[in-house]
Amino acid sequence: MNYKEAGVDIEEGYRAVGKYRELAGGTLGALKNSVLNSIGSFAGMFSLKDLITSHDGMKDPVLVSGTDGVGTKLDVAFRMKKYDTVGIDCVAMCVNDILCHGARPLFFLDYLACGSLDADIAACLVKGVARGCGETGCVLLGGETAEMPGFYDTGKYDIAGFAVGLVDRERVIDGSKIRRGDTLIGLASSGPHSSGFSLIRKAIPDLSEDFGGMPIGMALLEPTRLYVKGILSLLEKIEIHGMAHITGGGFYENIPRMFPSPGPAFEAVIQSPAYGPGEQGAWTVPPIFGRIAWGIKGEEQDTVRQEAVQDAGLSFIKSDRELNALMFNTFNMGIGFVLALDEADAKPAVEHLDSLGYPAWVIGSVEAGGSGGVRFV
Repeated sequence: MNYKEAGVDIEEGYRAVGKYRELAGGTLGALKNSVLNSIGSFAGMFSLKDLITSHDGMKDPVLVSGTDGVGTKLDVAFRMKKYDTVGIDCVAMCVNDILCHGARPLFFLDYLACGSLDADIAACLVKGVARGCGETGCVLLGGETAEMPGFYDTGKYDIAGFAVGLVDRERVIDGSKIRRGDTLIGLASSGPHSSGFSLIRKAIPDLSEDFGGMPIGMALLEPTRLYVKGILSLLEKIEIHGMAHITGGGFYENIPRMFPSPGPAFEAVIQSPAYGPGEQGAWTVPPIFGRIAWGIKGEEQDTVRQEAVQDAGLSFIKSDRELNALMFNTFNMGIGFVLALDEADAKPAVEHLDSLGYPAWVIGSVEAGGSGGVRFV
């Protein structure tokens, strides 16, 4: 018996690495002089010398790191046989996290695991990673592909990543500048992003179901929005006191993470959203969350029109307190990133973000006291 007969195809691994090398090379951009080696080495090397000296006034450079994966959204990708977007999710889940502390992403490493390696599928997954890196100005510095027959089912892949960014210590955003009366700005998400898919897959078992003229599985694969360019641009103009990436745990778990700890007790007071056209609200909850809510309630779609299903689901969220709490504690509900800043800066911040293609709204304020949680009004 040889290694291939045991389930590991070394030649396919070599072919995959060749594809990765080309994809990674396309992410070098302005950071090419900082990368000291290429894909295929035992480790990636990144020089900070030129990068730090090029940042005027950077006195105490701080490296900021974060790691995450795509989760069970991958199952939707496998079932839809669409592999080129979940890599973007992987990058976004990491770089959006380190962005919360004001860090500019520098480089990214990925980890890909499978039962039986198909170099073309693996390269498709890494293509998304490379695209995410390119859109956020960071380098795909390296990674690992692990073929584990008998451990992962054939045709199934797992992907996770690790990002490192840089920020001057005096510009680190840690919530210490948050004050009573600060305004909360919400930036639009692109859908459920990469959170809550274990529940979504139960609520929407038929991925071929029509959703706005496309299979709903394709709509669910819309990649996580990358907020890096918009926020870094805003930071050059306006002081941001705190930031939160709305991932698993939704509003209730993530917004309080921006508050200083230890520190004074604050409460995020969120204005209620609109649940359909014509309603008044701080923002409008996208229809996809209405469809998810319909499935959670255990309703059968049968011959009901798609629009009616969505509207009914949104109505459920609005009227059913328990369901409302579940949705806002699981999903981003249309808001993928939240900022806390001075009230006077709110309007220019929204205008600047809108001008860059990041729809944003005033969604609430910071109040003193409370238990450090979130309250809707």
